[in-house]
Amino acid sequence: MEALGRHILVELYNCDNEKINDVAYIESSMLAATRASGATIISHNFHKFSPHGVSGVVVIAESHVSIHSWPEYNYAAIDIFTCGDTIDPMIIRDTLKKDFQAETISSREIKRGMIKPKAGKKLLHKPQQQILEK
Repeated sequence: MEALGRHILVELYNCDNEKINDVAYIESSMLAATRASGATIISHNFHKFSPHGVSGVVVIAESHVSIHSWPEYNYAAIDIFTCGDTIDPMIIRDTLKKDFQAETISSREIKRGMIKPKAGKKLLHKPQQQILEK
């Protein structure tokens, strides 16, 4: 069996509450971390809630990176879903832990789309160029 994707569920505790309540800072950090991993960014969207909290997503050719923050609890939840093996999602995880000054991190990896390839074949993922041309 082979996995179509890796889904990393990340929980960041005891973060700097000002940083995880700043939509511009979160957007900048998420885009930089995603680029550092080697992912191909397609689009992104972030929203600041009132009185606090931020949700956002970076859509990548390899899937997505998303966040929801609870500054009142110094907590942020991050999902990193990647397909193929061309990027390292742990770079995103580790960069965001540092950027948000999290004291504690918990992460769990789930293999998604467990498929048995046909005999002698490997799972194929969409080439990035095909995705970008759509």
